[in-house]
Order: sequence, then structure tokens, then C-alpha cells
Amino acid sequence: MAKSENIDPIWHKCVLHADMDAFFASVEELDDPTLRGRPVLVGGEGGRGVVAAANYEARNFGCHSAMPMALALAKCPHAAVRAPRFDRYSEISLRFMNILRDQSPLVEPISVDEAFVDVSGSQLLLGSGPTIAMTIRARVYEELKLTVSVGVATSKFVAKIASDLRKPNGLTIISSEQTRGILAPLAISKMWGVGPKTLPKFINAGIHTFGDLQNLSEEQARTRLGESGGQWRQFALGIDEREVITEHDAKSIGQEETFERNVGDMNVLRAVLQEQCDRVSLRLRAGDGLAKCVTLKVRLANFDTFSRQKKLNPFTDSTKTIWQAADGLLAAWRRESALPLRLIGMSVERVERAGAQVQPELFPDAAAEVQRKLDSITDAVARKYSPEALHRGVARAGSRRNKRDATNDGPRPEAG
Repeated sequence: MAKSENIDPIWHKCVLHADMDAFFASVEELDDPTLRGRPVLVGGEGGRGVVAAANYEARNFGCHSAMPMALALAKCPHAAVRAPRFDRYSEISLRFMNILRDQSPLVEPISVDEAFVDVSGSQLLLGSGPTIAMTIRARVYEELKLTVSVGVATSKFVAKIASDLRKPNGLTIISSEQTRGILAPLAISKMWGVGPKTLPKFINAGIHTFGDLQNLSEEQARTRLGESGGQWRQFALGIDEREVITEHDAKSIGQEETFERNVGDMNVLRAVLQEQCDRVSLRLRAGDGLAKCVTLKVRLANFDTFSRQKKLNPFTDSTKTIWQAADGLLAAWRRESALPLRLIGMSVERVERAGAQVQPELFPDAAAEVQRKLDSITDAVARKYSPEALHRGVARAGSRRNKRDATNDGPRPEAG
């Protein structure tokens, strides 16, 4: 990008949080203009159907992501319901992330529709943090025809809070001097990480706002909230030392999916698992990492959750090797239990390629070399088009047989 005139002050530390507005629903409106101005719900309509996204018109009726679809339709019976199109969301997400990476190499995706961007080192070239945020918003609208809300702050935690304050299509800037005052009146329920299960703990402790927590000493916070009280108090004060973690620095990379209905068909389970392995392997190679361990995660209908692991020797970034390890873990699980699954997921423990102790091959395997070339080709196609542009045979066959509600990277309930 061309160098910007930098008339705004440069912050020593500047982190952005960019969050696409009602992402899934906005993409549906983009592709079907007749939906604009109408309440739109994206998700499954089955007995266990869940809202993956609700546009702002639907939210006015009390609908929100992760709500049972039946309840959302009871609140807003005239809403238009659309089945998720995860291939399309992945395509737009890839283009969104590329816009962010044009501003800084330090991008930490949280999901398909939001990410942290550390622009501390980009300011001399591209302008101040707020200037870069405006560039992101302009490019997203110009290139994707969608809107994004951006928070600008000196830490990840405050940037995340900031991006939520003026949705949709908002830009919120919180300097270090403003942080405590802006956070103080906010309801404690707006604190990132405080959900329905955690909130009663704060309320019972007499903590209703950020300011209530700011006014406690660290010892008082620990007394009322337990060992984590000190960390919660730090967050309330806007203190967050966590760095933006790119795929290159991530310790593990994974993906999981929750099914609309419990699935016992091994063909479907293997298809979903292989699709997950494809995506995780793609991200692993993009971050120049190697997998040292593969973990399989399964959840039963009663929410009992189990995991199985397989160490890899030598470490690898081969999609085929990672898939074979995950498939073997699934087969071993199935021998233990024939119960259908509510959720399936997989992850790899990642190590830096540069620091990994990899035994050189005395007699290179011709088949492995072919696999490396195949992975290189699929990576190139994914970068140019989308991660969904190519499927392996079992993944393509199985994906047509199963409609899913939520995943880590794709069809997860989104908050924007």
C-alpha cells in the first residue's frame, strides 16, 4: 500500500480488533438483496436447529446467535431463514483476512469473522492506528460490500471491548489515558470471557460494572472471585499483556463441529473429520509449522466429552499423515463405543519447523514426495479461491449427506 501521511500520534503499542457485522446474515443479504431490511436468521431448522447468526433487524425482536431456532421463530415468525453456506463464508473470510494482513503480518484470527491485528510496527509506513482502522473499513466495504466494526486500543482486551461499543459499522478508539474511564460504567456482562455461567459469580460478589471491579484491591478481588479475581481486575483496568498470536506462533491448531442431529454413521463422521484435517493442515503449513501430535475430540448426546491422542514421529505437515492419524483414532474410538456423536473435532500440537528436530530421510519416499506436491497445489488453490475449493473424495461425499450447525472456524454461532 502507498505510504500515508501520518499526522496522528503513533502509539507505542496499538492493537485493532476487526469484527464483521452479523457476518453470516450479511453475506446472505449480499447475495440475495431481497433480504435487505428484513429480519434474517441463519441456521438449521431441525429439532435441534440453532441460530448461527441473526441480522440486526432480527435482533430487535430478541433473536441472537446460539438461540434455538424454534425460539427465535417464536419471537420473530416473519423472519427469513437461510441454511448456512459455509463454503461461501469461508471464501469471504479468506479475503477479509488478506485485507488485514495487508496492514500487518501480526494477525490473530479468532473465528471466520473477527481477528486481532497488531499494527504497532505498521504505523510509520501506513499511518496511525486509527488511520489503519479506517483503511480496513474502507477496503472491506469497497472489496467485499460488507461492513466491519473496528476497535483501536493498546491491548487485545480493550480493543475487543471497543469494537463492540459502536456496532454495526463502527470505529471506536480508546487511548491508554481514556481506558479506565470508558470501561468503568460498562456492565460486567460485557467483559470478554464473562458468560451466563460466570456472570452470577460476579453479581453475587456485588460486582455489576467494570468500575466495581476497578475499585477493589487485588486481594479483595481474589477474596470475592477466587484465584482468578486478580486477572479479572487487571482486565477491568484495561491491563492486558497478551500478544497477538499468529498461526505461525500458535501452539495448537484445531477445528470442531456440533451436529444438528446426533450422528452415528461412520461415513459421515469420517467425511467431516477429513474436512477438518484438510483445513487444519492448510493452516499448519501457512504458519510454517509441523504437527507433533494429533488429538481427536468427541462428545456424546449427554455432553460427555472424550479425547484421544497420537504422537507423530517424525513431525509432519502432510495432510495425508495427519488424516491417517485422526482416522485411526476415530476407528479406535468406534471400537470402544457405537454411540452416536453430538460433536467431533480434531487438533494438532504445533511446533516451529525451524526448531524441530527432524530426522533427514536417507531414502526419500517417492509417495511422500508426491503427497508434498499435492499439498502444495491444494494450498495454492485455497489461497487463490477458498479452503473449500477442493475436497478429497470421502469429504465431498460425506459433506453432501450431512447438514451441520456449528464449527470452530466455519459454521459457529457468530456474535458480530
